Amino acid sequence: MKKRIGLVYDLRSDYLAMGYSESDVAEFDSEETINALHEAIESLGYEVERIGNGWSLCRALTDGKRWDLVFTIAEGLSGRSREAQAPAILELYQVPYTFSDPLVCAATLDKAVAKKLVAAEGLPTPGFAVVRSVADIARVNLPYPLFAKPLAEGTGKGIDQHSKIENPAQLKKVCSRLLNMHQQPAMVETYLSGREFTVGIVGTGDKARVIGTMEIEILADGEPAIYSYLNKEECETRIRYSALRDPAVKQPVEELALGCYRVLECRDGGRVDIRCDQKGQPYFLEINPLAGLHPTHSDLPMIAAQEGMRYDELIDAILRSALERTKQERKADGKRACII
Repeated sequence: MKKRIGLVYDLRSDYLAMGYSESDVAEFDSEETINALHEAIESLGYEVERIGNGWSLCRALTDGKRWDLVFTIAEGLSGRSREAQAPAILELYQVPYTFSDPLVCAATLDKAVAKKLVAAEGLPTPGFAVVRSVADIARVNLPYPLFAKPLAEGTGKGIDQHSKIENPAQLKKVCSRLLNMHQQPAMVETYLSGREFTVGIVGTGDKARVIGTMEIEILADGEPAIYSYLNKEECETRIRYSALRDPAVKQPVEELALGCYRVLECRDGGRVDIRCDQKGQPYFLEINPLAGLHPTHSDLPMIAAQEGMRYDELIDAILRSALERTKQERKADGKRACII
C-alpha cells in the first residue's frame, strides 16, 4: 500500500483573495510550486493529499484525517513563531512531518536568537544589536558600515538599497522605518564586504550533508551590494548565480554552514546563508530550515540542479530523511514506554 503524504502550505492566491497585500504574502507559495511538489512526491510512489494552510490542517485533523507523513512548507501568517505553527499542531496530534520541529523553526526565524546559539558554539557570525524601539537606536555600539533588516522575516522582506548604513543619521532613519513598517524589532549587524554564498543541506544530525553551494553576485541592474527582496524577486536580471568550486573557499564555507545547521538542530533539509569579510573569512548570516521549493526560482532547488540533482531527487532526499527519522523516533518512544 502506498504511503499517504499530506501537503501543507500557504498559497499566495488564497491570502490575496482574503485581502492581504503582496508584501504580507511575499513568503508564500505559488500554485506552480505546489503543483511541482505534488507531482514530484507522487512520482516517487506516494499518494498525495493537498491539505492547504494551517487552518485547513486544523479542520482536517479535527475531522479525524491522518497521514503517514505530512510534508509541510507552511510559513504561517504572523508572529516570530509563525513557522512553528504547523509543526506544533502536528505534534499535538502525533502526526509525523518533514523539516524542523517547532523549537527550531521559532529560534531560527528570530535571527538574533539563531546568531546567539551559533556564537555560543564558537562559530563566527557578525556582531549585532537588536533594536526594539527608537530609544534603542542610540545604544547601538558597532563600527560602520552596518546592515539593518527586520528581526523575523524571510525572502529579503524589509531589505532594500537603504539597508546598508554608513552613519548614525542613516541608522536612525532606517531603523525607525523598519520598526514602523514591519511592527517588529530590527536587527543591526556589522556589514561584511566580501563574497556571499548560500549552502544547500539535506538530512538530519550526523547524516546531514551539503549538496552544494551557490555564490550570489549582484549585477549592474540590481540594488547594489545586497541580496534584497527586489533582487530576489527579479533574480533573472539582477543576480548572477554560480557554483562554488574553489576548494580553498568551498571547504571553510561548507564546514561553517553544516556546523551551524547541526548546532541549530535543523532536520531533513534547509539552506544556510554565509558571507565573507574583506579578508575572505566566512561568517554565518542566517539559516532557513523551511527553504523555498519552487523548482527553478528557489535557491535550494537551484543548488541541487547545479550539482546535477533533479528536483524529484531533492524531494526524495527530504522525504527519506523524514521517514527514517520518524522511524527512529518511534523506536525510541517504544523503548521509553517499556521502561515506564
